[in-house]
Amino acid sequence: MNTLLTGISSMATRQVLAELAAHATRAGGPTVRFESVGGVDAARRVAGGERFDLVVLAADAVDKLLAAGHAEGPRVDLVRSAMAVAVKSGAPQPDIATEAALREAVATAASVGYSTGPSGNHLLALIERWGLREALAPRLVQAPPGVPVATLVARGDAALGFQQMPELAGQPGIDVLGTLPGAAAQITTFSAVLGLHGAQRHAAQALLALFNDDTAAAIKRRCGLEPA
Repeated sequence: MNTLLTGISSMATRQVLAELAAHATRAGGPTVRFESVGGVDAARRVAGGERFDLVVLAADAVDKLLAAGHAEGPRVDLVRSAMAVAVKSGAPQPDIATEAALREAVATAASVGYSTGPSGNHLLALIERWGLREALAPRLVQAPPGVPVATLVARGDAALGFQQMPELAGQPGIDVLGTLPGAAAQITTFSAVLGLHGAQRHAAQALLALFNDDTAAAIKRRCGLEPA
């Protein structure tokens, strides 16, 4: 009987994990079912003691869970994801080719959407660095946990939207302008660890090995991510 594992992840890796899970099954490995939610919620649930065999989150969130004793290492890095910018389909597309151009696009946007995850934290740090915090405060729109920024952009709630590329690419109702330029860029590594209360440690480790094999690398690139 095939082993069934459970996992939790942030929304940014939902698509790639589904494809990696299918690859693992084809290769004769364990079956895994991931629940993909907002990264903040996922970390809170793991810290609260919910049982999962695998946890896949941004590396900094994983490190905090490990340090607090809420997950079991070693940490296995899976993918790297660039942060990107989007506008509503058909809307004017501002220049974001340089950091100066990106700053101008943000400064003049009617509203700016961002997430609760690493990309949102990075955008807020950029806004602070650019000296725009006070001016932009009334125009910042944070997506609720688990709600893609693409949804805010598509329905007109945010004129510019910032999030991980996999969460923007291919979403209906938006046009992706590209990734952040130069020193404004952000690359997030997403990593896996074993759940503290998981009962199938060896099967989970076997699954992670398949998640980092050569076939998996091609899957990651097809999903707009780079192998870590």
